[in-house]
Amino acid sequence: MFGMGSQELFIILLVVLVLFGGKKIPELMRGLGQGVREFNAAKANIKTEIEDGMKDKPASVPPSDKK
Repeated sequence: MFGMGSQELFIILLVVLVLFGGKKIPELMRGLGQGVREFNAAKANIKTEIEDGMKDKPASVPPSDKK
């Protein structure tokens, strides 16, 4: 993963545990999960708006006069 071995990942996890402590990590992960959920909901909302806009028939446009 990202060109890192298991030793590097273990060291990173150990540093995170030391910096934030065991009680803060679940709160951080909960916040991260909520952010991902909100991002996916916004992405789905934009996708449906675009698809609905493509389904609408365009208003009749008068032909342009080419000279």
